[in-house]
Amino acid sequence: MRLLTAVDQLFLLLESRKQPMHVGGLFLFELPKAADSDFVYQLVKQMQESDVPPSFPFNQVLEHLIFWKKDKNFDVEHHLHHVALPNPARIRELLMYVSREHGRLLDRAMPLWECHVIEGIQPETEGGAERFALYFKIHHSLVDGIAAMRLVQKSLSQSATEPVTLPVWSLMARHRNQVNAILPKERSVRRIIKEQISTIKPVFTELLDNLKNHGDEGYVGTFDAPMSILNKRISASRRIAAQSYDIERFNDIAARLKISKNDLVLAVCAGAIRRYLLAMDALPSKPLIAFVPMSLRTDNSVSGNQLSFVLANLGTHLDDPLPRIELIHRSMNNGKRRFRRMNQAQVINYSVIAYAWEGINLATGLFPKKQAFNLIISNVPGSTKPLYWNGAKLQSLYPASIVFDGQAMNITLASYLDRIEFGITACSKALPHIQDMLILIEEELDLLEATSKELEFQGITVKDKCDDQNPQHTKKLAP
Repeated sequence: MRLLTAVDQLFLLLESRKQPMHVGGLFLFELPKAADSDFVYQLVKQMQESDVPPSFPFNQVLEHLIFWKKDKNFDVEHHLHHVALPNPARIRELLMYVSREHGRLLDRAMPLWECHVIEGIQPETEGGAERFALYFKIHHSLVDGIAAMRLVQKSLSQSATEPVTLPVWSLMARHRNQVNAILPKERSVRRIIKEQISTIKPVFTELLDNLKNHGDEGYVGTFDAPMSILNKRISASRRIAAQSYDIERFNDIAARLKISKNDLVLAVCAGAIRRYLLAMDALPSKPLIAFVPMSLRTDNSVSGNQLSFVLANLGTHLDDPLPRIELIHRSMNNGKRRFRRMNQAQVINYSVIAYAWEGINLATGLFPKKQAFNLIISNVPGSTKPLYWNGAKLQSLYPASIVFDGQAMNITLASYLDRIEFGITACSKALPHIQDMLILIEEELDLLEATSKELEFQGITVKDKCDDQNPQHTKKLAP
């Protein structure tokens, strides 16, 4: 048996019928050239008939909500679903199916995951290769985003000619030489206690630093997020919107603005959300705050949750994108510098104390009109090499994540090859027309592309421009 961590248990405690706590991924494949008409059927049959048992973490089942234990009664029919959409289905119909399934709870009496193989999807272009999809969902108490992405990469092949004869849930049989790296590390009770004692002074120092900088826009506190329509109570209805963007475009804009690609992603999301809320006359006068997960993994494990997060000021109250970028960049840098001064145990304990009231609020709903952040924006690194499933090339992958009461939108990105794949998960009743966000993201990219080229032509930086526009404001924001 393996004891659940506090973070793992939190995801289980927060779960309800309208608030499933699983993450998912939609993987779109192109059929190989000259593939048989029953190619997808044969993939499914191969998995159904495999006698190789599930491996960790797919063989774990809950025991009294405290332990994970090995499941001894694997039922493939419960976990594997073969679906044929009305042919030829557009991406719209595919996303509608995935949205419905993403809103449904996993059965806690079974290992907490499902695999849906979906065929009948029309080619990307006329005359192009036929496509099929894999939608996989797994409970957040089992894996975080980084671990989920590693599971995907390990379940597929980097070779178009290598046969993948085992189910995606039998990873260990394919990676026996990597078992020690993949399995979670066991620690003695004495070591755990020693680690906890060593966190007291560093954590206290960082909490004191927060108090000293209270009121500075670049240091975001857990009481700074304004109320907005993003923070309504949710229903069980989900809507997932997905789109791919050229990663080189992000790299070029970030290089011209002299910021990181992650800061640019936040800036693009902030601008799109600002446009979305303005269209509904619902933009708060105070800036929205984003919860930005940061991985604390230092190994190759693929289980559990090893993450904390930075609260980022999105600067949505600012009309000009340049001061908005400066504020995002500064608030992210402050959070990352804080975490760099601490080890993993210290970061986790700091997060537990600093964000404790928000965890209690999420679990109890005592303060429905107050939250520590307005939405989640997560960026997960993916594979830079093409992946294949028995010769079928992975064309795109779109993440699907969690939303909950007071947090009706989640934007998760995953990189794959030369693209950034946006997956926006939202409560469809709380937030209408969430697919419009994809158009607004494109508009914001166009604006920042033009702005960055103008700055490059003038030979100045974002900070220079902000200094010229408002010296007093920028003096406050100076690093």
